[in-house]
Amino acid sequence: MTELLRNPEKLAKARTELEEVVGKNEHFEAAVAIVKETFRLHPAAPFLVPHKADTDVEIDSFVVPKNAQILVNVWATGRDSNVWLDPGSFMQERFSDSENDFRGRDFELIPFGAGRGICPGLPLAYRVCILWSILHSFNWRLENGMKRKDVDMTEKFGLTLQKAIPLRAIPTV
Repeated sequence: MTELLRNPEKLAKARTELEEVVGKNEHFEAAVAIVKETFRLHPAAPFLVPHKADTDVEIDSFVVPKNAQILVNVWATGRDSNVWLDPGSFMQERFSDSENDFRGRDFELIPFGAGRGICPGLPLAYRVCILWSILHSFNWRLENGMKRKDVDMTEKFGLTLQKAIPLRAIPTV
């Protein structure tokens, strides 16, 4: 939501697409793309649950020894310029015609992990992807006339990532 309020042209595009689809039983691609892009830029946790190597493994001529503890930095992966074009920008278009899935099938985007170690909260997170209903129900503005460029995007790092200063937006009808 914060990224959309900071990028009103993206919000307008999502709302326009929503208005074309509402009332039909079609899949709403823009909302899914927005969710994927949000998970890429702002994963719930900066690191996946630690893993342990069962055997010596060679990856790109680097040997990971047996019993090594492995931490996957999902936050850095989502901002890697070798993987993503303009990685610091919010661009849901990068997922518009993409088969990338955030449910652990595509390693470019694994905010919930993958395989047997996948986050048990994923089904809940998937169902909570109701952004389109929030967008459709209200117009949104930033509190107290704040300018979009002044929204603080600083994140607090810990077990989970959080905005250091929570978004305060006002719904209007």
